[in-house]
Amino acid sequence: MKPIWMGAAAAMTIATGTIATGTMQAQAQKASPEIAKALADPARADQQGDDARRKAAEVVAFSGLKPGNVVVDYLPGAGYWTRIFTGVVGPKGHVYAVWPAAGAKYATKSLPALQARGLANVTAEVQATNLPTSPKPVDVFWTAQNYHDIPNNGAGEPALRAFDTAVFRMLKRGGTYIVIDHADAPGSGMTGTETRHRIDPAAVKAQVQAAGFKFVGESTVLRNPADDHSKAVFDPEIRGKTDQFVYKFRKP
Repeated sequence: MKPIWMGAAAAMTIATGTIATGTMQAQAQKASPEIAKALADPARADQQGDDARRKAAEVVAFSGLKPGNVVVDYLPGAGYWTRIFTGVVGPKGHVYAVWPAAGAKYATKSLPALQARGLANVTAEVQATNLPTSPKPVDVFWTAQNYHDIPNNGAGEPALRAFDTAVFRMLKRGGTYIVIDHADAPGSGMTGTETRHRIDPAAVKAQVQAAGFKFVGESTVLRNPADDHSKAVFDPEIRGKTDQFVYKFRKP
């Protein structure tokens, strides 16, 4: 994935996820009408070709995002998820699409393009701080393919602790923290975060739980057992097909 500061085709798709209640249990989750409508929005025509690959309906359904929610899309890139979230949360909800201060240069093109869409329930901005903040408590904090970058450049586990603690503070009690990232081999920890741009899912789970979160479950829709985790995510042989995990945590 890109450095830390950078941060799919049927609309009525049935979503499947994995819910953990002590032990992992697979349960079917149906995409809500709001998710289906958001994905089918003609304003997303330029994105919809990517929906099947990114399992958008399934992943958003797993997150539990619903109308009226306040959600943070952290390091939103070109705004793929933001433009889905805006339709899901609706006029009574809000989406914060944010880049950290140190990542301002990565928002140079994406930020004005997202702002130009005039989405009434979206605030897109470069924040004044490097750790995420929000003007009010949020229901869902979402980061996709960025978590592995946080400990890079020598920042290590202290940076992860600070980040997860900031997310914990932002969320309402019962709020949801979604982490999507490229999986590394079991037992690899954070050894591949800078070279292969991957992270061991177990390391993520341990780190986020250490910040006070409860692990709720995993959706396996982005898992790919054919990926042996040996290649960097930008390698042409695996790019766009990496083994990815989707973790859901909750603030008690």
